[in-house]
Amino acid sequence: MPEYDALVDQLLETVRLQEVSPDVFEGQSHDYVGTRIFGGQVLAQALMAAAKTLEDDKPCHSFHSYFLRGGDITRPVIYQVRRLRDGRTLSARQVTAVQYQKDDSGLETEQVIFSMIASFSDFEEGLEYQEDMPVYPPPDDLLAEQDLKEQYVGNIPEALKARFMRQRHVEIKPVKPRDPIYPEPMKPKQANWLRIHKLGEQPVAIQQALLAFASDFYLVGTGLMPHGVSFMTKGLQAASIDHSMHFHRPFDINDWLLYDMWCDTTSSSKGLNHGQFWQDGKLVSTVQQEGLMRLRR
Repeated sequence: MPEYDALVDQLLETVRLQEVSPDVFEGQSHDYVGTRIFGGQVLAQALMAAAKTLEDDKPCHSFHSYFLRGGDITRPVIYQVRRLRDGRTLSARQVTAVQYQKDDSGLETEQVIFSMIASFSDFEEGLEYQEDMPVYPPPDDLLAEQDLKEQYVGNIPEALKARFMRQRHVEIKPVKPRDPIYPEPMKPKQANWLRIHKLGEQPVAIQQALLAFASDFYLVGTGLMPHGVSFMTKGLQAASIDHSMHFHRPFDINDWLLYDMWCDTTSSSKGLNHGQFWQDGKLVSTVQQEGLMRLRR
């Protein structure tokens, strides 16, 4: 699959940041979802920027972040890292993502688009407990997202077909596919299998950054499900507001991970969505995100 190989190469290029000055890194922007920067891109790059300032190669155990402005894919993103703490076991970093835009007079002004605090700690032996992994059909029994698109493309407006049919950088297999054009109201719970299966062996920082990237697919849409609304619904304004992740155990993103998602409330044009990543029966990461879901009829 030469096309998919190129997508994986672009994904790796996305998380390979250039250090432009001490603790300041530049990340290139790519068109993942449109003219605005995909939230998963900023999550992945910010996490990589923080990891690059660590003296020891510690994995992240949690981060908490806010999307403050929509980013412009035609410009790079600058990640400014502040070293908050380096203890014997825990290291904390604050990351501010900015872009430079020209004002009416031609001067470049700094715009903060994103903020993150991340904490890093080695995996270590200790008390272990988790719930049982949810039971869903295995990925071999499911159609890939790309194949499912073929079933719906006939109902997609001509102007949107090319973008709708673009292949994602992450291979996704929805457990219970939902019609994107005529969605029925349903309980806000969904699950996907996902992987980046030609990534090869990578450091833990890249693995975690790419899982953060993948975690932004589908999650905000979970809160739309009880309302019979999808991203194709006319008049919908949807965006991620905040995003947090905890990394509990090691994983390999080359292999299938189950992404189990649910929403427990929507109010004030926002939905609170939760997710869990599972692999080989182990809970490897937990996600929470509040998303804007404003419907203008």
